Amino acid sequence: MRFGYFTLSDNAYREDPRPANQFVADIIDEALYADALGMHSAWIGEHHFSTLGVLSCPDLVLAHVAARTTHIRLAPAVTVLPLHHPIRVAEQWATLDLLSGGRVDFAAGRGYDRREYEPLGADFDGNQSVFEEGMEIVRRLWAADGPISHSGAHYRFDDVAITPHPVQRPLPAYVASFSRPSIELAARLGCGLIVAPFAAAMSFGGLQQVAELYAGTCAAHGRAPGRLMCSYFIHFADDAEQEAAARARQISYYRECVIPSFPGDPATAPPSYRYFIGMVERLRDVRPEDLGENAVLIGPPARITEVLKKVEAAGVAEVILYFNVGRKPHGQVKDEMARFMEEVAPAFASA
Repeated sequence: MRFGYFTLSDNAYREDPRPANQFVADIIDEALYADALGMHSAWIGEHHFSTLGVLSCPDLVLAHVAARTTHIRLAPAVTVLPLHHPIRVAEQWATLDLLSGGRVDFAAGRGYDRREYEPLGADFDGNQSVFEEGMEIVRRLWAADGPISHSGAHYRFDDVAITPHPVQRPLPAYVASFSRPSIELAARLGCGLIVAPFAAAMSFGGLQQVAELYAGTCAAHGRAPGRLMCSYFIHFADDAEQEAAARARQISYYRECVIPSFPGDPATAPPSYRYFIGMVERLRDVRPEDLGENAVLIGPPARITEVLKKVEAAGVAEVILYFNVGRKPHGQVKDEMARFMEEVAPAFASA
């Protein structure tokens, strides 16, 4: 099992939010440090208008990281595909794949925050079908050796070929999943799957159940399962005081950043987002002692290793680690990244 760096640039806190420009600079430094430490990948989220995070252009940030590294793989976490025209997305990430020497992993999802859609004139309520059609177009454009045409419900064009082509043929592609329709899409298109353990536990029972559902759905489409990944919040804590502080930090993130972003109101949540309502209710009432191993990695290296061994046994090929969650100071983030690679990663041979 391999490990990567992951961030959503969370900064929507009521008190003492970091200057956005400084936080983006910190994230770039952390991604470069991840490469120096030997991490496998860097996954940087897309958020707009500071509704949750402050990094709106992961493609540009990762292009900067690509120019200063030679090994680490580069990925969005994730591209909110319905906010963009799929032809442009295909061009951007194919170009980054060329610039980086074939180091791009592409991941896409629908997002979950209506406030990011409305200023851009994008359809939040109907974004499921927009996402599915867009994902199919992006992958067709990457795979094609010549022009393609498309006539669908949301996009129509004739004789389009992108340049440059990606170096990787095929370019690895993942669907970010909180729900069964996303797993179905990943299986149908032959994509890998990325899940969040806390969402997997709430929706399906756990990572093992997600892995089995994904494998079964792929088999129904006549495909072998793709690569399965998950993300994890992580906090090192060596005593009770440090653990209490870490749990408080995580709950602050849920209450101040996540709950306002998730579509939790039954009166306004579109049908394809109804499953978020139960998540919001549970997160609103979460207590420090409720933060178990299905939600977050907290504790000394031995405890973190023990949980990750269970993740590995479930068939997860890579875990991307959210170190800088909850206004954790930049220096502490880098210390924990180094500690993970020194004290946890060696327990996993491929890392």
